[in-house]
Amino acid sequence: MEFKEAVQYRRSVRAYKPEPIDAAIVQQCLELATLAPNSSNMQLWEFYHITDPTILKPLAAACLGQGAATTAQQMVVFVTRQDLYKQRAKAILNNEITNIQQHSPTEKQASRIQKVQLYYGKLMPFLYSRFLGILGGVRKLLVNIVGLFRPITYQVSEGDMRVVVHKTCALAAQTFMLAMADAHYDTCPMEGFDSRKVKRLLQLPRGAEVNMVVSCGIREPHGVWGARRRVPFEEVYKRK
Repeated sequence: MEFKEAVQYRRSVRAYKPEPIDAAIVQQCLELATLAPNSSNMQLWEFYHITDPTILKPLAAACLGQGAATTAQQMVVFVTRQDLYKQRAKAILNNEITNIQQHSPTEKQASRIQKVQLYYGKLMPFLYSRFLGILGGVRKLLVNIVGLFRPITYQVSEGDMRVVVHKTCALAAQTFMLAMADAHYDTCPMEGFDSRKVKRLLQLPRGAEVNMVVSCGIREPHGVWGARRRVPFEEVYKRK
């Protein structure tokens, strides 16, 4: 499809046909999801592609038994992994150093490497670390002092950073759903679920959080609830 067609085709489908879908295509769409923009390229996400009926059934129950889950042929659970910030930052730092060495002018390499070492070696671990809200309070204090002298990002509390991680995971989920629409497959993003049951079912570690569950399949005609309704564009569009 053209991009506009894929956006228009995508709907939140509440009932799917009892027809299997190709797991390889769903996996390819998830690979495309990894190309979604995300904060500082930290990629603090994981995608759990559920195809096993013995997991799909209890997962649907954990999604409150809604039709979008009980009729789904497959599901994808988008998970945030803020607890992996150290290893992700280290991997990105190594990649950035290699990029600089291969593509930057020789005379600029040392200064650029120093900057990325500071950013991914010090700043990112400092921003994403958590300890009972205390570290977030320290960060807020520091940025408020620096903000007296120059523009700075103020959203650095532990709650703020959790929001950042979930926002970027949601960007990956949206990219996935558009890729699925392009493949003529349907999806429904669900926020109505028992997160504790989902975590237990998938055996997620303590530091992981469920961002959303996306059901997958081929739509039944009644699975799309009428014409798309949106707030009038002039109410949300503000041009300055």
